[in-house]
Amino acid sequence: MELYFMGTNAGVPSLQRNVTSLALRMLEERRSFWLFDCGEGTQHQVLRSPLKLSKLEKIFITHLHGDHLFGLPGLLSSRSYQGGDTPLVLYGPKGLEQYVRMSLGISESHINYELIVKEHDGGLVFEDDTFRVESALLEHRIDSYGYRVTELDKPGRLDFEALAKLGVKPGPLYGKLKRGESIETASGMIHAKDVLGVPKKGRIVTILGDTRPCSAAVELAKDADLLVHEATFSHELAETAYNYHHSTSVQAAETASAAHVKELVLTHFSSRYKDDQQLGMLLDEARRIFPNTRLAKEHELVSVSRDDQQ
Repeated sequence: MELYFMGTNAGVPSLQRNVTSLALRMLEERRSFWLFDCGEGTQHQVLRSPLKLSKLEKIFITHLHGDHLFGLPGLLSSRSYQGGDTPLVLYGPKGLEQYVRMSLGISESHINYELIVKEHDGGLVFEDDTFRVESALLEHRIDSYGYRVTELDKPGRLDFEALAKLGVKPGPLYGKLKRGESIETASGMIHAKDVLGVPKKGRIVTILGDTRPCSAAVELAKDADLLVHEATFSHELAETAYNYHHSTSVQAAETASAAHVKELVLTHFSSRYKDDQQLGMLLDEARRIFPNTRLAKEHELVSVSRDDQQ
């Protein structure tokens, strides 16, 4: 699991940074990626990345402000021209489907894959045998949601030496045991719990939309391996952040600390912070409260590690 940032600016693009979009790559688990928000110019950022739109499986929109979704019509259309023919599912607040269908319809954009739009108001928005995605309403000028992506626990490693002594050879029976099923052999029943190691704990990634500090943000981020949180303003502009329904770098760090996350990534920076020195001020403020903090940088991969990989 890796995060790949394609836009880290707030409001409008700047010469230094594009507006919000980030990808969650799951090469081992699904051989695909998910996109969170799709600001204007995201498809151009994809062209400069290791990502392929044909591998895009899901898009999660946090809220309907333009810097988080103006890139959708172009990206959805381009996916058809880049070999994307598998279904694509789009999740987001009420109004998202109207925006997408109207944009594609008026421009007479034709896509050659099934586009499924699922509007939600929080709660469980997706679940399969590998991942679960939950959402909750944050505190912003319009409905803005955060997403908690939980990788389900995986079975532990099979004890190959023990299985060999029991006469079980590699093959379909291994698969049954990995799934937690018991198998019957010439020497008797073998129960999965007797030949499986400790389960591998799944990772948790929380990606928040624009928000003031709020309890829902803390709950979504609880014990996450990685939290992506907006840091639109520095601490000295806390009143401005409040008035515009955003957060400061200090407030993002306080949320990370309260939620006991392992790592915090700051993003969604105001255009007033133009260079590394100015962004470094935001980072320093956050690290005084939550040391394991980093700044999101565009076209940079951030790995999400399990405890046993750290």
